[in-house]
Amino acid sequence: MNIKRKELLVTSFALFSLFFGAGNLLLPPLLGYHAGQNWLWVTIGFMITAVLIPIIGILAHAKLQGTMYDFGKKVSPWFSSIYCIIVYVISVAIPSPRTASATHEIAIHPAFGTNPLLTSFIYFSLVLVFVLNRSKILNLIGKFLTPFIVIMLLAVIGIGLSSSAFTTGASTFETPIVSGILEGYQTFDAIGAVVVGAVIIISLNFKNMKVSAFESKRKLIRQSGFIAGAGLFLIYAGLIATGAYYGSEIEVNTDLSTDMQRANLLRGISIAALGTFGNTVLSILISLACFTTAVGIVAGTADYFRGLFKASQTAYVITAIIACLAGIGVGQMNFHDIIVIAYPVLLFIYPITIVLILLNVLSESIATPLVFRVVVIVTFICSIPDVIGFISPSESLKNVTDYMPLAQHSLGWVLPALLAFVITVLVQPKGRTA
Repeated sequence: MNIKRKELLVTSFALFSLFFGAGNLLLPPLLGYHAGQNWLWVTIGFMITAVLIPIIGILAHAKLQGTMYDFGKKVSPWFSSIYCIIVYVISVAIPSPRTASATHEIAIHPAFGTNPLLTSFIYFSLVLVFVLNRSKILNLIGKFLTPFIVIMLLAVIGIGLSSSAFTTGASTFETPIVSGILEGYQTFDAIGAVVVGAVIIISLNFKNMKVSAFESKRKLIRQSGFIAGAGLFLIYAGLIATGAYYGSEIEVNTDLSTDMQRANLLRGISIAALGTFGNTVLSILISLACFTTAVGIVAGTADYFRGLFKASQTAYVITAIIACLAGIGVGQMNFHDIIVIAYPVLLFIYPITIVLILLNVLSESIATPLVFRVVVIVTFICSIPDVIGFISPSESLKNVTDYMPLAQHSLGWVLPALLAFVITVLVQPKGRTA
């Protein structure tokens, strides 16, 4: 049960870095900028979906110590298999390529003016090298890359806030907490929890980590999750506050896309805090934050398909290559276009992921297979109007959602899922486990 400080720090740093990608760096400052005087309320909402739920997901992994398949198997084996495939396909098709797109648009193109295809090719070639050196991922990311990222982030936030006049503008959000919750979806952190948590589990199974006992791993993962969560909370809150307090001093071109506004605001904050060196710092930050996340996504996907083919290393390598090729192809797209594509997908998969995470940390005497099935089915049905409403809004659909509490905020699934959970727990036969 004795956990060395070195193992704890390496795992915590690696977990933080696997979570912290492009959206995690770009989203909070502009969120704070638009929140203005209500930045604290927006922060609370953002923390729910970008920190609290993901860390609960890591605690669920500590309890299960399996793969993502274990998250949904209580619903049914076929559901869990389909869910895993959908999540991994989404991961390699959207958030992973998005990291390459962000790196190109913010760090590479402004400095070198290169073609996005060249950037994506070099980027995912390096990702593949890291992923194929599977046993070294935790050490490489946890020992070297993450500390550098954290130091630079704290420098930007600390210097930015210390030199700020601490004045904010008016909020543009009608419901700041809800706006924060929905913006937290775009970090992909809840999905990231079920993906990278499995990466951490498998990495700990390698001999060089010297952590083999179930209880030792559970303790290590839990402690690492809390430390990584505290780090995410500190960085997110700092970036949102910086955007709120410092944003009024930086010109944000409202004619540009939202994503270019995010980049320009963060660049302005970096330059204001660190001078002309701020551009270089921002480029390095974006590149490293994006890269570590892409490595975690591709490694997690390859791990899953290796498990499907009886621990076949060939399956691992082939999956990693396919995921990187997909990254090269989609990574050439504009960052904003990837965000637009992602939103309806997130409205579909995020609610299911959240309820699976929450149910898996509960006692098995409460969260029985029956509870899993009922809550997941209700969540799925009640999230359909959100997806359809975003893709093709209609008056008839509006008539339906008007009767669904929180539906106007794309959270129409929340109360039905909660009611389904409470009612099923109360009416299910005592001692039922299947």
